[in-house]
Amino acid sequence: MQPEVTDLTRYLEPSEIVDWHSPEILALIHELTEGLESEVDRARRLYEWVRDEIPHSKDAGDEIVTCRASEVLRHRTGICFAKSHLLAAMLRAVGFPAGFCYQILSKDPPYHGTEVHGLNGIFLSSVGRWIRLDARGNMGAINAQFSLDQEQLAFPVDPTRGEYTDETIYVEPLPVVINCLRRFTTRSEMWPHLPQSLARDRKGEA
Repeated sequence: MQPEVTDLTRYLEPSEIVDWHSPEILALIHELTEGLESEVDRARRLYEWVRDEIPHSKDAGDEIVTCRASEVLRHRTGICFAKSHLLAAMLRAVGFPAGFCYQILSKDPPYHGTEVHGLNGIFLSSVGRWIRLDARGNMGAINAQFSLDQEQLAFPVDPTRGEYTDETIYVEPLPVVINCLRRFTTRSEMWPHLPQSLARDRKGEA
């Protein structure tokens, strides 16, 4: 993994999407991390809460499209991108440098081609390195876990199908992701138009 910038403080900053200064987010992380002294325990707790307590919109059949971290928390739903926005906000709020990672995966039938999947990178000072975390939400064969030893994401990639995990840890969500989440009012309308690539222009949107 390679951070987009070397300055870790950039991965702590609030932004329009990663609005960790939201009172609702600050109150929640205080509740979730109170009494946890270990850095790893705090990170694991926040990750598992977003993974398990914020349903993936498709799994839950929710039609609302969320984007901003506080919006994801308020509506308690989101697709992978939105959940990664909330997790980054919660991690940054307690002092963990956190960014955004992406995979290119094959679309599920009846769709063809590729689509972007969103997850997170987090820097743990106690182990001196970045790890990737996938808060998409577990169901069926999907079994993403917090691990310092062996990365366990929601989806293994198959290079023979053109799938790969991008090694960059971005400070902010990519424009192609934000543009997609803001273009549509329902998840069903958005689903066939998820980004196909990490292109920073509209080529990856349709």
